[in-house]
Amino acid sequence: MTAADDAQVLLRTEGHAARLILNRPSALNALTHSMVNRIDGALTAWERDPAVETVVITGAGERGLCAGGDVVAVHADARAGGTASADFWADEYRLNARIARFPKPYVAVMDGIVMGGGVGISAHGSVRIVTERSRVAMPETGIGFVPDVGGTHLLGRAPGELGTHLALTGRAVGAGDALLCGLADHFVPSERVPALLADLARSSVAEVLPRYARQAPPGELAAQRGWIDDAYARGTVEEIVDRLHALPGAAAKETAETLLSRSPTALKVTLAALRRARSLGSLERVLEQEYRVSCAALSSPDLVEGIRAQLVDKDREPRWSPATLAEVTDEDVAAFFAPLGDRELGFTATGSR
Repeated sequence: MTAADDAQVLLRTEGHAARLILNRPSALNALTHSMVNRIDGALTAWERDPAVETVVITGAGERGLCAGGDVVAVHADARAGGTASADFWADEYRLNARIARFPKPYVAVMDGIVMGGGVGISAHGSVRIVTERSRVAMPETGIGFVPDVGGTHLLGRAPGELGTHLALTGRAVGAGDALLCGLADHFVPSERVPALLADLARSSVAEVLPRYARQAPPGELAAQRGWIDDAYARGTVEEIVDRLHALPGAAAKETAETLLSRSPTALKVTLAALRRARSLGSLERVLEQEYRVSCAALSSPDLVEGIRAQLVDKDREPRWSPATLAEVTDEDVAAFFAPLGDRELGFTATGSR
């Protein structure tokens, strides 16, 4: 690991708190493989350090904690038929599981944009803080991919069908809705975050947090639960879209059009992954499933095409293949869940490799 790699995640200790600062603000702190490894190494050291009582993760810059993984690199790797993305995901998903099992308070300040891999390094933590600037999302279907980093585990546990709605549409939510969906625990006004961080260096989370936590501004999803639960309880994506079109009100119809703009394959695989995740139980089992799906997506045309359209050429006109929901067969979906043999992710009972 080079000095430049080290500079992408700043590590420091302030009193009783250890700090992880994602430091790629020009890339909205998007994660690279070396950043994942540096975070993992820091957690190893701090877990064993009796002087460290709390770990806090934040993002440099004003725009957000983390916009996800470096999907442009994934695009290049997929086009070349490489293994770098699969290797990255293996370490990233193990880090997600480690964060969920970390024995000390892990405080994630989910200020600003928190998407994809950013959710993975924050929403599995034991103390998850959002602000009025938070925009939390798993936007993968828009690039021909499927929610990963434990996203199907988190969204599968949201009330009713709210998680299904967020997973299929990729919609970003604010603080109130992130709290409602179980993606966060506490609301702290952004202007109070610096003082919160300073106090965590001196005192425990249990002592500090009540002084800063406030009532979050109301979200939008609670009022939309009726039509969301109605539509997304249907058995297939086609039935969901048909029901959304049939329901009264503009919101449901606009949502149907949003779904029809997403990758048909990604939509069907996401729905299957989310429903399977609900019965898998532990985060580790879900991450194993997500790893199979992610590796399968590398050879799917929609991942390369989706990243091209959204982030490389930026024409915003992906040409999905197959182009319609009706053309995506049950066999196509099942192939994404096929065992990987000796390439399986694999966790022990404690969550480590």
